[in-house]
Formats: sequence, C-alpha cells, structure tokens
Amino acid sequence: MEVYWITGASSGIGAALALELAVPGNALVLSGRNLEALQTLKAQLPSAVPCALLPFDLIEIDRFPSLVEQAIAAHGHIDVLVNNAGFSQRSEAIQTAATVERKILEVNYFAPVALTKAILPHFIARKKGHVVVVSSIAGKFGFALRSSYAAAKHALHGYFEALRLELRLVPVYITMVCPGRVQTAISLHALKGDGTAHQVMDEGQRKGISAQRCAKVIHKAIRDKRYEVLAGGLELLPVYLKRFVPPIFYWLIQKVKPT
Repeated sequence: MEVYWITGASSGIGAALALELAVPGNALVLSGRNLEALQTLKAQLPSAVPCALLPFDLIEIDRFPSLVEQAIAAHGHIDVLVNNAGFSQRSEAIQTAATVERKILEVNYFAPVALTKAILPHFIARKKGHVVVVSSIAGKFGFALRSSYAAAKHALHGYFEALRLELRLVPVYITMVCPGRVQTAISLHALKGDGTAHQVMDEGQRKGISAQRCAKVIHKAIRDKRYEVLAGGLELLPVYLKRFVPPIFYWLIQKVKPT
C-alpha cells in the first residue's frame, strides 16, 4: 500500500491531487485548516481507498512532530509527503509590512521545511521516502507584486536541492513542482501589504490550466521520480527564456501584467 500525505488538501491543487491519487492500492492522509472541506473531499473518494483526515495550520510548527506521529499511525507508514499548502501575495514590496513578509516566509518556506525534517527520521528508518514540494514559477524568477512569495519559493529550491544531495543514498527522492497559472482560489486568499486578503480572482488565474490537469502532471512526476516539473501554459515560457536568452526574458517580464 502506497501512502500519500497531502497538505493543503481542502481545495485547489491539493484536493485535485487527492482525487487523482485515490485509486485502489493507495491510501491518503489529508491535511488542511478547513475540516469541513476535508470531510466533503473524503466523501467524494472511493470507499476502497483508506483516507484519514489530519487538520492543522502550518503556523503550528511546534505540533509537527506529534502530527507526523499521527499521520504515520493512520496507515502504518508514509511513503510520499506532498508539501502543497501555502498562500500567495499581491502587494508592492515597499507597501508590504514586515509582519506580512514574515508570515509569507513562515508558511511558504519554514513550515514545509519543518514538516519535512519532522518526517525524515521515518523515511530514513524505512530506507525509502519521497518529498514533493509544490513551489511555483515564482520560484524560478521574480514577478511584480510577489516579492516575498517569490523569495519563499526561491528558498525552497535552494533548500530542497541541497537536501536531495544529502539524502541521495537513503534514498529519499525529492520532486519540485512549479505550477504556473492554475484555476484555484489562490489569488482570492493572497495577502495584500497590510495582511488582508486580496479577494480578487485574477484574470490570469481564471484562464489557467485546471487543478485536475495540474494534479495529473504531479502524479506522473511522482511516478517518474522527477527532480523538477513545470505545470501550466504559455506563462511557463519565461522560465526557458531566462535560462537560454536572458535579455529577451528581462525585456518581456516588464511587459507582463502582474495579475
């Protein structure tokens, strides 16, 4: 039995991935802040797929060791941890309060790092494990109105690329997922500079790929043990432009509407 623990499973990519992975032979542990949403999602899963709910808030880092124990106890072990939970930003850097910047880093960087470290002894003891980190194309290049969010996502890449090398002989596999625009509520919940919610469905978000399509990309990347995978449409082009033709990238990125 392959056991997947998904954070941020109450909506968006996390919920779509839970539905994608809900096949016979798999078991799920679903986490998020909204217990009611998790219960609704569980009711949609096939009865043949064991599913445990473990609600928590990513800011509760002190609880992570206990939560890991509960997640393991649910089905006896964990094979794959999917660090998916997080939130975005919609504010100019100069207008973003320091407390908001710290909150963005706390949830999008420090929390997935802490949860991964908490479960690593389990993976090492079993001599196997897989950590999936849902980053963003904002982890590949900076983008207006997302300074702290981009910083957190860039930090994830540096940390987990280093961790991959340290754990290569266990082995613990690490897959970085970089979604572009996906049809989720992430822009609605993004924080403005004063810490309040953006509460606007961005045009680019609305025209993005479906969460279901993104989930299929992630599922295949897990199966193939990919180091990194991109998921999206034309908005992924700047990733390649920055790598191969930086002058065009820097010209183009100034023209893109930051929504």
